Amino acid sequence: MAFFRQYIAPLFIFLIFLVALVAVTARAFLPSDMAQPAPIEAVDAPQQAAALPPSVSRT
Repeated sequence: MAFFRQYIAPLFIFLIFLVALVAVTARAFLPSDMAQPAPIEAVDAPQQAAALPPSVSRT
């Protein structure tokens, strides 16, 4: 168990860190339209529109 705790577990943590680092860095090399978050489509539901307070404007 000490072998796992001293050698294997830190290796797994390091590999997970490297994968996350590569995934985040890869965004810099994507085309500009793919580097943005996905658009959110508005859902028009009558019950939701009536439930909004007057101070909240829908876009």
